[in-house]
Amino acid sequence: MKINWGTGIVLAFIGFITFILYFVFRMSTDDRANHDLVTEEYYKKELSYQQEIDASKTATEMNANLKVEITNEGLVVYFPERFNPKKISGTVSLYRPSNKHLDTNFPISLSKAHLLIPDNRLVDGRWDISINWEYEGNSFLHKEKLVY
Repeated sequence: MKINWGTGIVLAFIGFITFILYFVFRMSTDDRANHDLVTEEYYKKELSYQQEIDASKTATEMNANLKVEITNEGLVVYFPERFNPKKISGTVSLYRPSNKHLDTNFPISLSKAHLLIPDNRLVDGRWDISINWEYEGNSFLHKEKLVY
C-alpha cells in the first residue's frame, strides 16, 4: 500500500495531537506537579492590595525604610533608630516560593531597634519577606526578595 502526501500529513497531525494530549493528561494527574495557588485566599488578599500600596508609600514618605541583613546568627531586620522600639508592632512574613510548608509569620515585639530571626528557622534558598508594621497609628510595609 502506497501512502500519498495528504495521508502522511493527516497521520503526522494525529500523531502530534496524540503526543500533546498524552503529556497534558500525564501532567494533570501527576502528584509531583503542584497546582497550588500562591495564597489560599487569593481574591480576599487582592481586595486589600490598595492598603499595601498605601503602607509602602507611607514608609517612603516618612523615610521609614528597613534594612534586612543576613548574619551568622540569622536574619536581622533593622528598624529606624528614631522610632521607639517598644511602640513598634506588626508581623514579619517569610514566604518560600518552592515549599509552602516553610512559610512562617513572626510577631514583632522589640526592645532594641532590630529583630533577629534565628538561623535554625531558615533554609537555604530564596525567600520573599513582607514586613507589615505599625508605629503610632501609621502603617508601613517593606517587601524584599533575598537568597539565604
